[in-house]
Amino acid sequence: AIFGPRSLLINAVSIISCMVFEYVTRKILKRRNTLGDLSAVVTGLLLAFNLPSTLPIWMVPIGAFVAIVVVKQFFGGIGQNFVNPALMGRIVLMVSFPGQMSTWVAPYKWGEAVDAVTTATPLFELQNGTTPSADLLDMLLGLRGGCLGETCTVALILGGIYLLARKVISPSIPASFTGTVAVFMLIAGKGDLNFLTYNLLGGGLLIGAIFMATDYATCPLTSKGKIIYGIGCGLVACIIRQFGSYNEGVSFGIILMNLLVPHIDNLTKLKPFGFIKEKKQKEAKAE
Repeated sequence: AIFGPRSLLINAVSIISCMVFEYVTRKILKRRNTLGDLSAVVTGLLLAFNLPSTLPIWMVPIGAFVAIVVVKQFFGGIGQNFVNPALMGRIVLMVSFPGQMSTWVAPYKWGEAVDAVTTATPLFELQNGTTPSADLLDMLLGLRGGCLGETCTVALILGGIYLLARKVISPSIPASFTGTVAVFMLIAGKGDLNFLTYNLLGGGLLIGAIFMATDYATCPLTSKGKIIYGIGCGLVACIIRQFGSYNEGVSFGIILMNLLVPHIDNLTKLKPFGFIKEKKQKEAKAE
């Protein structure tokens, strides 16, 4: 309701496109139908949550095609993708249509008429040295410019608590991700708590740390690896936010760290109790 009925249309087109692409691709590749696992629905929903409500409808299926066909099905289907499908779809749209992907509509506020006045995101305003037009209450309730799923901090936190309570996700990644951003931005803002708060609540940090970076197929397996991965995501996101041309670096941070997950897993893999390296075994035999 924050961005009006068009947000529902974006969600519907994204989900349907992902389902159609998955069905057709697996039909062409002569693989069994996997629509029943609802992974295509989840990908479509997450992709929609990473899009602005103003995005032309015809662009949504392009992101869905990249997410489902290129990233997911070409690499074997669910669990075989090397990066998060929804985020890769978003990044392709960002690079291909930067203007449309950075046009934000002023959100609906109770007691006010719905309009289509464009607005800037709080992070954009911070990056340009102006005071954000949204106060902290607006940040918590989602009454600000941004992608469909990134604005309402309260809903994101409640969703994160639910996933943690059900043990669907581990706290390691969200905690290390947001903790890294908090430390970095506290230093970058020279102790300015207001600057820190807007960076924690603004942009796609929470939806990225809670719902995107924790994807089973693209995050490390070990506890130590998850922490390293979360710290890396946070560092890349902060560097892009502070020094890059984009005022939001969460998507790029997660995708880059997705690519490094095999190496992180290799470096942090657990050794079986009593395991002796092959070189030491040969030395022991020689003695």
